[in-house]
Amino acid sequence: MTSPPLPPDSLALAFWHAANSLVRVMAGQSLADGFLQNIPAAARPEAQDMVYGSLRRYGQGEALLSPLLRNMPRPGILALLLLAIYRLESRPDTAYTIVNQAVAAAAFLEGGRYKSLTNGVLRQFLRRREELFAALPESARLCHPDWWVARLKVAYPKVWSEIIEAGNQPPPMALRVNLCRTNREASLERLQEAGINAEPREKCGILLKRPVPIERLPGFQEGELSVQDLGAQRAAQILMPRKGGRVLDACAAPGGKTAHLLEQDDNLSLVAEDIDPSRCQRIRENLARLGLSAEIRAACATRPAGQTEERFDAILADVPCSASGVARRFPDVKWLRREADIVSFAKIQARILSALWFRLQAGGKLLYATCSVFPQENENQIRRFLKQSPNASLQHEEHLLPNAEHDGFYYALLQKHD
Repeated sequence: MTSPPLPPDSLALAFWHAANSLVRVMAGQSLADGFLQNIPAAARPEAQDMVYGSLRRYGQGEALLSPLLRNMPRPGILALLLLAIYRLESRPDTAYTIVNQAVAAAAFLEGGRYKSLTNGVLRQFLRRREELFAALPESARLCHPDWWVARLKVAYPKVWSEIIEAGNQPPPMALRVNLCRTNREASLERLQEAGINAEPREKCGILLKRPVPIERLPGFQEGELSVQDLGAQRAAQILMPRKGGRVLDACAAPGGKTAHLLEQDDNLSLVAEDIDPSRCQRIRENLARLGLSAEIRAACATRPAGQTEERFDAILADVPCSASGVARRFPDVKWLRREADIVSFAKIQARILSALWFRLQAGGKLLYATCSVFPQENENQIRRFLKQSPNASLQHEEHLLPNAEHDGFYYALLQKHD
């Protein structure tokens, strides 16, 4: 997409790119497709902040706009207005500039016919802000779909509001130290020298006080560090395969947990599989940066495709899920998910669990993992499997709800008996 003739470092150009990106999400496309990376470097940080910020405020922007509009405008202008309202809320001291630059961007969206509308709506919003916020319905205030909130209230009656609040905040940034190349003390020292405040967590984790671009991380390009949420780091720590064992990471892309397993024991015979060949390439790239290696295959976890005679000492089943525990990190999830998706994911998860159990040798361990907070994908799934599998026992279960230090995850460690 060709950029319009706006200054490359202007907020107007960032608005234009962000609006086009948000339209793609509103049409059903995922941010995981990587189209934000196609935005010119000068405009990308501002555009990305506005896209992610406006998506985290699911439903709120539209509810605020509704009283100000006779009819919903064309998608590009609606996206622009949602982005501008987010920006006005997050940077209220620059309101004049925001409105001016949003209007400048409107000149290059939807045929340029909505400059006056953009200017009028945003100025009305500033005048009527308190009134508009006071009239917001609960779903708009909570910034989550109604069905999502209802499920959380049932599953977590005492802490559902804390989960919602955590889900509306920017995510923390954590690092994992590659113990094959360095140690945590050295990494912390280098971070401090680079002016990056950080604290140690767990065995090899580091929590940053404030997120920074990966280019600023000393040792990242050399493979000494990886960006990985502290909750995600629990997977390798819980599974802990026997030394030199044969391990399968069945839904491995992009390879963070694969790498962590190898960093704990580089003598593992590890097979990393993913259904998407292009995602397998990402595993290869991530392992190469870290100086690690594994056998990487494109394969469907529900249908091993001729590999059913293999048996593994340990299997990591990081199954596809709703991603409800990481929605603040991937805020388009709140726009794209539907309640019916939970049932669909649960069916896929059950098929994967059954297929992988067949590939686990007697005495072996399987770690079932999701980044979901919904019981239907977590403990309900495991209880059903245990009821149907007399040779399975639950060794460890862990619920991590999103908070200031980590995202939301569920882990169930199962052992297979003779």
